[in-house]
Amino acid sequence: MTDPIIDAVERLPALRVTVAAAGLTADKRFGQHFLFDLNLTRRIARAGGPLETGTVIEVGPGPGGLTRALLLEGAQHVVAIEKDRRMVAALEPLVELTRGRLKVIEADALGLDPTTLGPAPYRIIANLPYNVGTPLVIAWLRAIDQYESLTLMFQKEVADRLTAVPGDDAYGRLSVISGYFAQSGVLFDVPPEAFTPPPKVVSSVVQMLPRKDRPDCGSVLRLEQVTAAAFGQRRKMLRASLKSLGVDTTALLSDAQIEPTARAEELSVAEFSRLSLALVAQIGPGRAD
Repeated sequence: MTDPIIDAVERLPALRVTVAAAGLTADKRFGQHFLFDLNLTRRIARAGGPLETGTVIEVGPGPGGLTRALLLEGAQHVVAIEKDRRMVAALEPLVELTRGRLKVIEADALGLDPTTLGPAPYRIIANLPYNVGTPLVIAWLRAIDQYESLTLMFQKEVADRLTAVPGDDAYGRLSVISGYFAQSGVLFDVPPEAFTPPPKVVSSVVQMLPRKDRPDCGSVLRLEQVTAAAFGQRRKMLRASLKSLGVDTTALLSDAQIEPTARAEELSVAEFSRLSLALVAQIGPGRAD
């Protein structure tokens, strides 16, 4: 039995035609780069599936390339968060066509809790605006146990930082926080010419799943402070770089069973977690996490 909503979406004019007819252009203020290739957007949507249950949250849908793909791949409840009023208006015909399967919210995603926007389970699938991708993913990582998955497109540089492991050139603060909360991997790269207008860099689709074997860090706040101090002077040995914490670094490293001559890029997520626990033992958790 065919789905009449999917049939209706399939019969829509090509998105490029719709955008041209509406006179829409990408706005640099919102970090917009449009994806018109339906094969590519459907590949992203399938990677984030299954989509038939719960709520799919999309951030920065623009004119709706990935939005259409999510609906075509069977999503029953899509909530798209869009800051650009022009795009909200452009998506209205799709909202009407899909009879309740798509809701568009005009808002800044940084100020919203996606888990309040519909029924569980929650999946975030988005081609993130370049200018807000990192702060958004950090906020979602801190609450990742509430999500089935995050399937997100970033600039390749950010994707590499999110998925780096000790010893990689890209390994840093973002890698540790990402690795603490999630199991992450790059699914595939997307070349600049796939976008309109083309960005100056390659993009990557990353999938992040809640980490089930998360080490005890005592306090996420302290973990963030330890990583900030360690990578703030990443070429220095930890016995020097951690002095900015204002604690007894010799005791801190000893309690965490970390060599004082080690450097930040050598430490695993588990070792940073031990440092965080040692810091909690010295000065407390700072706040409830």
